[in-house]
Formats: sequence, C-alpha cells, structure tokens
Amino acid sequence: MNNTKYLYYLLCIVVAFVSCQSTPKETKSKQPNLLFIFPDQLRNAGIGINNQDPVYTPNIDQLAKEGMLISNAVSNFPLCSPYRGMLMTGKLPYHNSVLSNANSNRYKYNNSWQKEDVSFSDVLVKNGYDAGYVGKLHLTSPPPIPDKDTVIWDAYTPKEFRHGFNFWYSYGTFDQHNTPHYWVNDAKESEVTYINEWSAKHEADVIIDYIKNPSEKTRNKDKPFALFWSVNPPHPPYQYVPEKYVAPYKNKTLSELLVRDNVDLEAAAEALAFHKGATRNHTHLAKEHVKNYFAMITGVDEQIGRVLEALKEQGLDKNTIVVITSDHGEMMGSHGLMSKNIWYDEAINVPFIVRWPEKIKGGQKNDLLLSVPDVMPTLLHMMGATEGMPTDLDGTDLSSVILEGKGNQPKAALYYYIKEGQPASGHRGIKTTTHTFVITIDDDNTIREFLYDNVNDPYQLKNEVGEGNVMEGKLRAELLKMLGIKKDPWLNYYQSLQ
Repeated sequence: MNNTKYLYYLLCIVVAFVSCQSTPKETKSKQPNLLFIFPDQLRNAGIGINNQDPVYTPNIDQLAKEGMLISNAVSNFPLCSPYRGMLMTGKLPYHNSVLSNANSNRYKYNNSWQKEDVSFSDVLVKNGYDAGYVGKLHLTSPPPIPDKDTVIWDAYTPKEFRHGFNFWYSYGTFDQHNTPHYWVNDAKESEVTYINEWSAKHEADVIIDYIKNPSEKTRNKDKPFALFWSVNPPHPPYQYVPEKYVAPYKNKTLSELLVRDNVDLEAAAEALAFHKGATRNHTHLAKEHVKNYFAMITGVDEQIGRVLEALKEQGLDKNTIVVITSDHGEMMGSHGLMSKNIWYDEAINVPFIVRWPEKIKGGQKNDLLLSVPDVMPTLLHMMGATEGMPTDLDGTDLSSVILEGKGNQPKAALYYYIKEGQPASGHRGIKTTTHTFVITIDDDNTIREFLYDNVNDPYQLKNEVGEGNVMEGKLRAELLKMLGIKKDPWLNYYQSLQ
C-alpha cells in the first residue's frame, strides 16, 4: 500500500471514529421542560375551541391547535384538595389522606399532603429537574385556633412538606383575587408577601421572570424545569376581575351566556337534597355573575398567552411540554346547581390540552378517558423521568396513547364523593365515552342510582335507571369491579346494605 493510499485509509478510520463518538451527543434528545397550568374551577365547556360556552379564549385555543385536545379528561373527585392530592401523588383519595377540602376543621383527620408520599415533584427532582410551584396549593389542613370557631382555610406549607419544589411562590387557599398574598421560597410563616394586583396578572409576571431567569437565581439554568401554576380565577368570588375582561360580555343577556339546555335558574333541585356536596339554592349567583365567570376565563387566557410568548422568546417553546387543565368545573346554573362536587359533566369534565412540538403533532383531538391519577405517570414517562417513581400508583401510564396513538385506552373513569374523615362514605360512579352511572348512599343509608346516556342526552337531563336500559346492569357491574380493583373501602359498606 503506497503512502497516499495509506493516509487516505487512515483518514477514513479517523473520520468514522469521530463520527461514531459524536453521534450520540448530536442525536441525544434533551430532557423536555414542563409547564403545567391548572386554573381553578374551569370547566371544559368554558374553552372557546370547544364551541360550547360563548367565551373568548384565543391563546388557549391556539395552544390546542398546536397540540392535542383531550375531550374526556375527568376530575374524578371534583373538589379542590382531593384533585390536587391525586395529581401530586398519583393515588386516589383514600390512599393519600386527602379526602376533602383542606381546612382547620379537617386537621383532626390529617387531611393533608403526606410527607412520606413520594410525589410528582419528588420524582422530577430525582431525575434532574428544577421544580417550581406558583399559586394556590390547598393541600395543607392547618391546626385550629384554640377556643375559636373560626375555620382557617389558608395555610403555610413548611419547606420539608413541599416535596422537592425549590422555587416556591404559593399560598394555601384564599379568594381575594385582587389583593393576593404569598409565601416566597424560604420565607417563614410570618413573612408574607402582599400584592395589590389581580392574582393572575401578578403570577404571570412571576412565571415570566422564572422563564427568563435573568439573575439565574429563580432556577438552575443547567437543569430542565418543571413549573406548576395553579391560578385561582375563575374560582369565585366571580366579581374579582378587572373590568376590561368583562367588556365583551357586559351587554349580553343571560340567555346569550347560559346556553346549555340543562340550565335552570329557578329550581331548588330538591331531588338532589340528599347530596351534601351539591350546591343548591344559589343560582342567583349565575344570574349575577356568569359574565364575570367568563370574564375571568378570558383574563386568565390573556395571562397564559403572555407566559407562552415568553417561552417562545427564550427559545424554549419547542421542547417544553405545556399542559392546560383544571381541578374541576363549574355548574353555573345547570341542573339548578352552582359550584362543583357532583357527577354532572359541568363539574367533572375538565379541559386537558397538551402541546409538545418536538413530539406531538398539532391539531389532534382525542376522546381519551384521562383520570387525574393518570397524569403523574403519563407525564413522567413522556419526560423520561421515571427513576424513583412509586410502583403503587392508582394511575396508569398513557404516554404511548398520547405520543404514538398506541396502547390500551381506559374504558371508564371513576367518580367520587367522600365525606370528611370517612373513606368508606359517600357516592361512587363511572363515566365511559357514552354513559355516566352513579350509586349514591345518603346519611340514612338510602341507596339511589343514576344513569345517563351522554350521546343521546348530552345535557344529562333524563335518569334512565329502571327503564330497561341494558347499560344499567353492565355499568353497575363494571363500577363495582373497578372499585374492587382499586381497593375502595366504600365497596364493603355498599355490599353490607344490600
């Protein structure tokens, strides 16, 4: 072999070696960031792209067009604290101690986020993430004040109970949207930061600063981030909203705003008097405030738009998983009810939009029955952040369904109503893509059943129990089977009454 050929041969070997060495670095995908946004009390009907409520949400709509819109996301226990407990732990309420809304009356039941529950944020931190939380937490039941009947809702969460979140700009729960307060990072309980600004606007500013990270103090720039934002609006009081957001709705009539066929503003909903969670005799609030409720949604949408623009400006939008969802919906006069905590779709069907340009093709719609405990394992698998994830979760990893359109989809999602401190109490139900079936047990141990055909009766106006619908027996059997699999203590109580 002459020198020229030898040098050429040697060069080929060097090039091949260098190529082999550099390929993994060039092709290895960087861990995605996560921005998880969940406005409080935002029903799925309240997103403009769904063409149900006449509400203006251009930024959320655009996000849905750029990602996947999941139409059957279910808040299995449509109440603030139980939802948050399921989201953070991947476990159902009777497995994580958060059986009801956290406040001082529930302190005696230890109705709080448990320190020993390895949670969403714990796993993220173990897998190299910088984790942040902004806004309402509502997972700590504070101790009562001795010799006083005052119920304390807001609560300070000590650092050792924050499950790895190192950026903290949060509070327990309160509803003064125009004058919010926060505990910031290492602040002691007495060191409260008070703000004189609409909470959604202020929190968006905080998050934009977190994203831009100008001083490199809000987060570690060398780590991917996972930021959870729980913005309180559109939770009531509905009137706490800047006037500029009310303007598009101000001159509209009730019939132009409350367009659902099941709205009844005059009924006392007597048939639901047994259900202690159902908010009856308050439909005057719908008359007075539906325009404010929609205005808050529009205002939150604007702030979400500002945050998404900051992501884009920083070049982080392509490899950031953005999720928009909610802890539960709002009845707003449907079935003569207000608020949440009942099995109707206005309460349990929440938005779920996920955008990840690097992995999820835009413009997709999916009728996946996504339950709250599924969110933790699904997102952790999507992010490749599964080291240290507990093996006893109640949720299921549905990442392959979202990313590849493959894998088994759940056939049903469970519904819960549980009384404080009593895990075997209350009501249980099941929602499929076509039906809703519920069994209730009231304080007198009276059992009732409800069956709705959600395809032919989308507003759930007719209870078909006892009318020969073959789905009644099938869904009852499926519900009891699922409760058995999930080791629900309610099942033994129900069976003892048969």
